[in-house]
Amino acid sequence: QVQLVESGGGLVQPGGSLRLSCAASGNIIDIGVMGWYRQAPGKQRDMVARMASGGSTNYADSVKGRFTISRDKYTVYLQMNSLKPDDTAVYYCNADVRTLLPTFAAYWGRGTQVTVSS
Repeated sequence: QVQLVESGGGLVQPGGSLRLSCAASGNIIDIGVMGWYRQAPGKQRDMVARMASGGSTNYADSVKGRFTISRDKYTVYLQMNSLKPDDTAVYYCNADVRTLLPTFAAYWGRGTQVTVSS
């Protein structure tokens, strides 16, 4: 089995910063894309940022220039600067993981709450 555990969420004022972390563990042979998604109340879950194992990245337009994704083998980070109230959501970690099977499967963390409010 594979576990993804997020940390780093919390309450921050507008304009502030937070750093999220997500550590993958378990029977991992390889990890492809790792990324962050978010879901606000009453809305669908949307991609925030993704990073391939080779280093290429994708960002949602709403966070470009403010958020930075990085990774260190089986851990992915999301540095969030200049936070806005619209960034309030539950943030989920996602990873494409190869275990003992020859294919990659998607795994999700349980999520961490980020609230941006004065």
